[in-house]
Amino acid sequence: MLGATPAVAAVFEPVQAVSTFEETVERLGTAIRLGLLAPGAQLPPERDLAEQLGISRSTLRQALTALIQSGHLLAVRGRGGGWFVADPPPPAVADAVELSEWRELLDYRIAIEVGAVVLAAERAGPPELARLWGHVEAMHEMADFGVFRQADVFFHLGLAEAAGSSRLVAAMTEVQGAMSELIGHIAHPPEVLERSNAQHAKLVALLERGDGGRAAKLIREHLDGTEKVLAGLMP
Repeated sequence: MLGATPAVAAVFEPVQAVSTFEETVERLGTAIRLGLLAPGAQLPPERDLAEQLGISRSTLRQALTALIQSGHLLAVRGRGGGWFVADPPPPAVADAVELSEWRELLDYRIAIEVGAVVLAAERAGPPELARLWGHVEAMHEMADFGVFRQADVFFHLGLAEAAGSSRLVAAMTEVQGAMSELIGHIAHPPEVLERSNAQHAKLVALLERGDGGRAAKLIREHLDGTEKVLAGLMP
C-alpha cells in the first residue's frame, strides 16, 4: 500500500464538488507523473478511496478507467487484485510541458468562450443550434480521436458563430489552433471525451432556453475541467 507522507496524503484529500471527475483525474495523474504514487504501487480499495476523496464510487470508477485508458493505471482482477500504478508509467509523447507557460492562452480562452456563450444564448437561432447539435452527434464517435477533435473544434467555433460576431469567430479560431497543440501532448481516454461531450450537449440545451447565466457557468466548468485533465495527463 501507499506510504502516508504529507504529499501522498494530500493526493487523497476530498476533491472539490464542482468538478470531481476532472479533479480526480488531475490529482491521481499528477501524483503518478511526479512519482508520488510509485510504479507498481497499489491504490486503496475502491470503497475506501471514494470515501477518502469524498466522491461517489461511480465517479471514481470513471476517473480510474480514464487513467487506465491513458496508461497511468492497471486494473488487476481476482484475489490480490485492485488498482495499480503502471510500471513503467506511460511514456511521454512529447517534451514536458508546463501549463504555467500556457496560462495566458488558457485565460484568453476563458474570456473568449464565456463571452461567446453569453451572446449565443441571446442570439442563437434554429440554424446555429442545429449545427451545434450536429457537432455533438459527431463527437459520439470516440474511437477515432481525429474525428472527435475536428467536431470539437467545430463545436467551439460554432459557439462564436452563434454569438453573431466575426471577431469572436476569429478569436475562437486562434484559441482552438493553439489548444490543439497543447491537447496533442496528452492521451485521450474515451471516458474523458464522453464526459466532455455530455457537457457540450447540456450547453446547447441551455442555449436553446436562452439561459445565458447557466450556460456561462457550465462553459467555465467545462474549460476548468479540460485544464485539470491536461494537468493530470500531461507528460
